[in-house]
Amino acid sequence: MAMCTNLMQGQASEWALLRRHSSEDLFGVQICGAFPDTVARTIELVDNECSFDFVDINMGCPIDLVVNKGAGSSLLNKPMRIKSIVQASSAVTKRPLTVKVRTAFFEGRNRADSLVSDIYDWGASAITIHGRSRQQRYSKNADWDYINQCAQKAPDDLHVIGNGDIFSFTDWNRHVSGSSKISTCMIARGALVKPWIFTEIKEQRDWDITSGERLNILKEFTRFGLEHWGSDTKGVETTRHFLLEWLGYTCRYIPVGLLDVVPQQLNWRPPSYCGRDDLETLMASDSAADWVRISELLLGKVPEGFTFAPKHKSNSYDRAENG
Repeated sequence: MAMCTNLMQGQASEWALLRRHSSEDLFGVQICGAFPDTVARTIELVDNECSFDFVDINMGCPIDLVVNKGAGSSLLNKPMRIKSIVQASSAVTKRPLTVKVRTAFFEGRNRADSLVSDIYDWGASAITIHGRSRQQRYSKNADWDYINQCAQKAPDDLHVIGNGDIFSFTDWNRHVSGSSKISTCMIARGALVKPWIFTEIKEQRDWDITSGERLNILKEFTRFGLEHWGSDTKGVETTRHFLLEWLGYTCRYIPVGLLDVVPQQLNWRPPSYCGRDDLETLMASDSAADWVRISELLLGKVPEGFTFAPKHKSNSYDRAENG
């Protein structure tokens, strides 16, 4: 997700979010803004500068920094603003325009179903519905019954994409087959915790992946990072930073071979457990100090005085914790 104002100001870090890798045969860019003119001007600019197949407008982000600027999920309180943004945006691009929303801003005041009947006429080709309100953030389970209700109200030409808590091929199958009006499903956190979920869906199996296979995925990630940022000190430490943020998600995975009930559910709180080897145990740790140790297996020792505070977790690594 790239912020419109940052793109308009030419921030290099924001434009980097829209860069397409040569391996991506289908690629969309997601932008976030609060006002019709800002969003439309940004889409015009991105249309001229970037290679992509569709553009998505985020109207579901729950982060305070975004909401307080009138963007993201705060737009769910302003349906006429949504209409103006979609109409203005669809008028400046020939590429498919999609919209991402939550069920509502406040819990118990669902709003998405009132959008699906009109948003196609405003210019959107698809709408993705995350089955939680902004107030919920990521608590409780996603409301797939409500997503299905929204899909039933959608015109035939509007693609409705369901989103929330998909963490296995059985989750995928259940939601895709649960309603003839749902075109497909979006996978978000599930792909951060176990990126091989797409292999599981394709092959229709629960993959009892080994710690060595998981380490190979991390090796590939670091290789891509060093190719992109360089293998000098700055490149290594930038790669390490993103790797450590990611390890804050991957530690939530519980190996299939250790589960009493298969498949694991995304909102389960992983218990402390010993893995089938030392590396699997290390990968299960929710301690940032252990994430740093994993990074050292791949990128070498951290510099003197190194500190790390995860963006999404109140758990930090510093010299005191590391002894």
